[in-house]
Amino acid sequence: MSKPLLGLIVGSLLGLLDGAFAWVYPVVRDQYLSVVLGSTVKGLVAGLIAGFVAKKTNSMALGIVTGFVFGLLFAYLVAMTEMADGKHYYLEIMLPGSILGGITGFVAQRYGRPARKTA
Repeated sequence: MSKPLLGLIVGSLLGLLDGAFAWVYPVVRDQYLSVVLGSTVKGLVAGLIAGFVAKKTNSMALGIVTGFVFGLLFAYLVAMTEMADGKHYYLEIMLPGSILGGITGFVAQRYGRPARKTA
């Protein structure tokens, strides 16, 4: 499987899992579906970017850092929005988003099929 496709799949699945755990916060239960969908899309895009970086480079560190940074960036954009109780949940949103982005970058770099060499 190509690295971008693997990043897309892993990012989406981890994003879905991340969003599913939002149920433990009662303040977002009325927005549960949008949280799950948003986390899935966030993981999808971060995974796709990490997969393309993994395809272009052969650096494990760069793959992990790229996934981590884009996971953190997209999580920050979500965390900036104010929740129903008037608070921001930066740590609760950004920590798992960045970790899952780093995992996605690792998986895309480690287990994705390298680009074919053309002669």
